[in-house]
Amino acid sequence: MCLTHNFWSFLVIGLSNGFLYALIALGYTLVYGVLQLINFAHSEVFMSGAFGGLFVLNKVIGNGTPHGAASVGYVILGIIAGGFVGGLVAFLLERVAYRPLRRRNAPKLAYLISAIGASYFMFNLAGKEFGRNSVDIASPYTNGTVFTFLGAHVQTDYLVVAGVAIGMLVFLDRLVARTRLGQGIRAVAQDADTASLLGVDINRVISQTFIIGGVLGGAAGFLFGLQSGVIYSMGTVPGIKAFTAAVLGGIGNIRGAVIGGLVLGVVESLSVSCINASWTDVIAFGILVVVLLVRPTGILGERLGRSA
Repeated sequence: MCLTHNFWSFLVIGLSNGFLYALIALGYTLVYGVLQLINFAHSEVFMSGAFGGLFVLNKVIGNGTPHGAASVGYVILGIIAGGFVGGLVAFLLERVAYRPLRRRNAPKLAYLISAIGASYFMFNLAGKEFGRNSVDIASPYTNGTVFTFLGAHVQTDYLVVAGVAIGMLVFLDRLVARTRLGQGIRAVAQDADTASLLGVDINRVISQTFIIGGVLGGAAGFLFGLQSGVIYSMGTVPGIKAFTAAVLGGIGNIRGAVIGGLVLGVVESLSVSCINASWTDVIAFGILVVVLLVRPTGILGERLGRSA
């Protein structure tokens, strides 16, 4: 009975959040596919992309109010800025926190500790350098209801997030399935030793995989910052939820990450109509526990190399 109240409104919000979770979750999935490790510093890559978009847009827009084609251009500029910073941070993270350990054949626990250490370093560095208060990104458009769907008000924010996310997700899927880079990623994910014997540069593929995941995470950070503001701690909760989405869909599977993100976003949103909103995070993390207990491999449950 509770789901009949504003069902479509909650569904639209859930899909918008789900697309953001999917973009972040792909960073976890890509890295896991090639390294069989969880990059726990990915939430700070997300945060870094938000700051990148913040500085660029606040500089070029200032106090102006863009409209029409200018709004589209500024959104693209913010995505490029967020994606560039996210990709750069991910690249540096791989070089500093992961590659030295691979060269020494370190145990997997060392990677985990290194990633957590890098995450805390970036978390505190951002708080020190950029302040500990939330800052709004200069809006590249005026947010408002564009149209209604079965009583649900579809706002500009939702359309921007959905449009950008769908475009980037389709591009990534085609990149992995059709390009030489994608072949290298799939080969390393399937069998790194054999791929190396066949001439695949393992270090290069891993580095490029980190960059791709960082670009997606940085762009998601910018989109999230447009709606909620930018703060040094913003990556923690979305990062954990995106990890939940990756596990839900089947970590290591690109399409699984997308499905997991959308499912998590919708379940979270719909639960608000039945349960107090303060329980939203509890529900999200409860889903993670249930999935790990019932189906540890997730909905699709295949590695990257087998799914592409």
